[in-house]
Amino acid sequence: MNRYAALRQLGDGTYGSVILSRCLESGELVAIKKMKRKFYSWEECMNLREVKSLKKLNHANVIKLKEVIRENDHLYFVFEYMKENLYQLMKERTRLFPESAVRNIMFQILQGLAFIHKHGFFHRDMKPENLLCMGPELVKIADFGLAREIRSRPPYTDYVSTRWYRAPEVLLRSTIYSSPIDQWAVGCIMAELYTLRPLFPGSSEVDTIFKICQVLGTPKKNDWPEGYQLATTMSFRWPQCVPTSLRSLIPSASTEAIQLMRDLLQWDPKKRPAASQALRYPYFHVGQVLGTPQQLQEQSRPLPQPPPQPQPPAQPQPPQLRPVPPPQPPQPPQPHLSPARPLQQIQPPPNLAYPQQQQQPLSELHKRPIRPGADADRVPQTRFPLICDKGLQSQVSNTAALAQMTQCIHVQRIMCTRPGGYVPSFYKKETGSAGQRVHLAPIDSTLSSESQRWIFLTCHRAF
Repeated sequence: MNRYAALRQLGDGTYGSVILSRCLESGELVAIKKMKRKFYSWEECMNLREVKSLKKLNHANVIKLKEVIRENDHLYFVFEYMKENLYQLMKERTRLFPESAVRNIMFQILQGLAFIHKHGFFHRDMKPENLLCMGPELVKIADFGLAREIRSRPPYTDYVSTRWYRAPEVLLRSTIYSSPIDQWAVGCIMAELYTLRPLFPGSSEVDTIFKICQVLGTPKKNDWPEGYQLATTMSFRWPQCVPTSLRSLIPSASTEAIQLMRDLLQWDPKKRPAASQALRYPYFHVGQVLGTPQQLQEQSRPLPQPPPQPQPPAQPQPPQLRPVPPPQPPQPPQPHLSPARPLQQIQPPPNLAYPQQQQQPLSELHKRPIRPGADADRVPQTRFPLICDKGLQSQVSNTAALAQMTQCIHVQRIMCTRPGGYVPSFYKKETGSAGQRVHLAPIDSTLSSESQRWIFLTCHRAF
């Protein structure tokens, strides 16, 4: 026990006390039950009903026994820690449980009870105090101190379970009973979950039987002959009572809940459904109703495909006459534009200038004769720069342009004209067509055609 540190006491019962402790190794909270009697051997400890049952029961809705410790002739049971029991949970409530919460709690109780009965044990002390929980979401059956094996031979102890949750056969001091006494207790717990009050709060065994008769009515001899035999044995006289409807006592319960409680609270233990059977009641069928297995199987079958309909033969369509469009005039050829390469502005080449010789006076230029022949075939170098950029051309002063024109025109008094008197566009006025036809003197016949062409090109390049 030196591996656990005691924190506080959780409860005290007839057979032992429960202490909240913490494991020093893992820090986990545990509930340690210390037995009041002493045990002087391990064989004596292992023969305890609680140890025998919990060693075989491992279920989510059954309390888990972690360890058994015998120290100084004292026996300790180390259980997993649960926050509270069902009685404390109901006591803290200020309003009734919704039916969904009751259904969840009842489902867990019946699940754990069905597992216990399946493994050959019955609890014999089902009550809210022995149902540990962590809120309504998790419930576990605990305290197997009175558990017995179903196959064990009677007689059993006639004083088992708390009086309010005892079955009628136990109240009548029967020594032959079995797992149906747990179903009766579960029915009483279910009614208490709806009302937060015990259903049969008798002050004694006889008073408890009387309260049961007030709710269920006096049983008939044909319905439960064993009960009449037990009553005769203990000189008990049955009170004559009219049954009270469970609907009036538990108005918040649904019809399915009333049906389950009525079957669990049968006088005859043989008529009470087992825990596994109670789990199949409509009360727990809260999902969507899909139908019987046969209906589900029929729904899963593929639908029959309708036979293919014969299609009528295709009727020949009359030829459609379309008007012939009138001939279109030929389109002028479009310039080839490549979509991959957009139009780019052509940049003018850089200004080129021919080598300029030393300028001579204008009078000397007029004295130089222009000879046809070898000198005419040779293109002389231009004395002024060639201006191709219009932007730069506009920057040339009017005086320089006039000087160029004078130098090119007044050479041997010959006009730069074509036959017929056509004036090129660079001689035009600011207004008018590209060229004007004017009456001019004929070209001097003494010059050859090649000389005239050279003079025209020289004048054209100067501008």
